[in-house]
Amino acid sequence: MSRERVTVDTEEMGPLDTFRQFFSLERDVLVLSVAMFAFSLGFQMTNRFLSEYLVFLGATGVVVGVWGTFGNVIGAVYPYYGGIISDRIGSRYALTVFGFLSAIGFGIWLAAAFVDPIDLGIVTIEPWVWVFVGLLLAQCWKSFGIGGHYAIVKQATEPSRLARGFASTETFRRTAFLLAPLIVAVLVADEFMPGFLWVLVIGVVFALLGTAVQHVMYEAEDDGVGDEFDGFGQLVDDLRALPEPLRPLLVADTFVRFANGMVYVFFILVITQIMEIGWTLSLPAVGTIDLAPAALFGVLSGIEMLVALLTMAPAAMLAERVGLKPVVGLGFFVYAAFPILLIFAPENVWILLALFAFSGLRFAGLPAHKALIVGPAEQGAGGRVTGSYYVVRGAVVIPSGILGGVLWQYVTPEVAFTLASIIGMIGVVYFVIFGREFDAYRRA
Repeated sequence: MSRERVTVDTEEMGPLDTFRQFFSLERDVLVLSVAMFAFSLGFQMTNRFLSEYLVFLGATGVVVGVWGTFGNVIGAVYPYYGGIISDRIGSRYALTVFGFLSAIGFGIWLAAAFVDPIDLGIVTIEPWVWVFVGLLLAQCWKSFGIGGHYAIVKQATEPSRLARGFASTETFRRTAFLLAPLIVAVLVADEFMPGFLWVLVIGVVFALLGTAVQHVMYEAEDDGVGDEFDGFGQLVDDLRALPEPLRPLLVADTFVRFANGMVYVFFILVITQIMEIGWTLSLPAVGTIDLAPAALFGVLSGIEMLVALLTMAPAAMLAERVGLKPVVGLGFFVYAAFPILLIFAPENVWILLALFAFSGLRFAGLPAHKALIVGPAEQGAGGRVTGSYYVVRGAVVIPSGILGGVLWQYVTPEVAFTLASIIGMIGVVYFVIFGREFDAYRRA
């Protein structure tokens, strides 16, 4: 059964058009996107709030920074080997295993709240340690699945329409990103705990549902199988063979992601611990609602995702007219500027709403960014190229969380966030000067 590429002839493309395009995409992309929705809902309901959860379980600012670095280590190691596994045994079986492991990870996060400290004499295992253990599993689908996601969309989409293909799957996925923080805001409206425990329960359920959907509906007979993995030497060869346009993108992306890694896990703590700002709303037929700081962060995250949904599709269409590079550059700029704007923002809800809306624009460049990564790859090697790219970026970004945590606890949060923006802007300038365009878009 041969795969047919999907082309889109419409001149204009808005958020609703991406949903229509999404449902017309090749079956594998459709099934993958449904699974992405389920896992994204579970992961976004939990991950952005886990820093507050760690503090609740007794973690310090440095531990939160180590948490960020721990996630960076996983983000560096998992994608490459996930791409290899995806290319070797096929995406269906790989993603099923990854999904099941993720569900177990969510369950460990939930169990951490009910575990007492374990005194081993020399060292005491605090409850927050199990959150780290849970991440080893919970991150499986998100990180291991990157290679399968890129490879499947590349196989099903014309080269000059890759950004649109990613926009369709990303818009569907980011709908979960919009709903997730709003669900959390409702559950933690009065106080963070015990509402967050219910959030974790929902995360387990959606991870299991996503695993079942992708396993049952994915067409295994259409799933490509690649060569066996030859060890570390193959990784080196794959890195040397990275397509030329990816190299300046990788350098710039690494600067930007290092900056984001320094402070991302602290965004919620800026709202809940530094500003300690909530929100009182008076709604018709509902009355007065008092949102706790953690709930306000959920609303702010929802606004961020709403802007992302409204802008990703038009940005993907714009990329076909002006090229991928300007759109990717915009996303990098927003990534870099947001930390310094947030840490020095007035304690005003409306200003914070506007600021998080601005942050949503970083996702506008995401489909173009993904197209620029996987576009130059040879057909059938999308998973490996993507994994190679992410393993390099992730390896360099590893220490960013610890650096941010040390600055947060032992210097000042303002210094941490300011330095993050400076590092991010270095990446933006580098990309503006040296960034390359994907040939298919240069001809589009």
